Amino acid sequence: MLLFSVLAAAIAPGLSLLTYLYLKDRYDAEPIHMVARMFLVGMLLVLPIMVIQRGLLLWLGDNPLFFSFAVSAGVEELFKWFVLYHIIYNHTEFDEPYDGIVYAASISLGFATLENVLFVIFQPVTFGSIVMRALLPVSGHALFGIAMGYYLGKAKFAPVSRSRIYLLMSLAVPLSWHGLYDYIMMVVKTYWIVLIAPLMAVLWMVGLAKMKKANANSPFRLLIREEEIKQ
Repeated sequence: MLLFSVLAAAIAPGLSLLTYLYLKDRYDAEPIHMVARMFLVGMLLVLPIMVIQRGLLLWLGDNPLFFSFAVSAGVEELFKWFVLYHIIYNHTEFDEPYDGIVYAASISLGFATLENVLFVIFQPVTFGSIVMRALLPVSGHALFGIAMGYYLGKAKFAPVSRSRIYLLMSLAVPLSWHGLYDYIMMVVKTYWIVLIAPLMAVLWMVGLAKMKKANANSPFRLLIREEEIKQ
């Protein structure tokens, strides 16, 4: 019974955040089966990512800067970006800018959720540590996903001359935020919360602004307004 409760607490943050982001799609909600599929894909990425990260650590060492931006953030964000680009980017269901946020957050939270489950299984946990992981690593992955999805949405609907820049930003921006987060957690041993709390606050403010902007750029927004005017 205790194990079930702990596992439920580990899974709940990811599903809650994904539900929140899904419901924020104001004009044309994505098929739930597609969102669930990307969530599961995110979970499946955990094993290959862990293997590659372990290999890189054994081969190149654990220098904090290298580990934060290359081994941790670099491998994780590159895998998520690669899957999104090859499965979702040209999919017919990706038909408005906010869709990029939904799908990127789905894969990011799938990854974070299984990572969270493995943590509570293999590490001694307390209620406080579970709450802290919900507030930091899990929500962090959601915010990195929002950044990735926002720029994927920009790239999808931008002129060809600018789409490549946005595609590059869709990888570079979340990787940079993720790397900075990991670097702080590795280097600052005692008062890390003094730096992490403002960083997370900024990420949430930026993320919410990007969500609002992506919704505002939906082509369905104009269609709905036209229908309302006709009625």
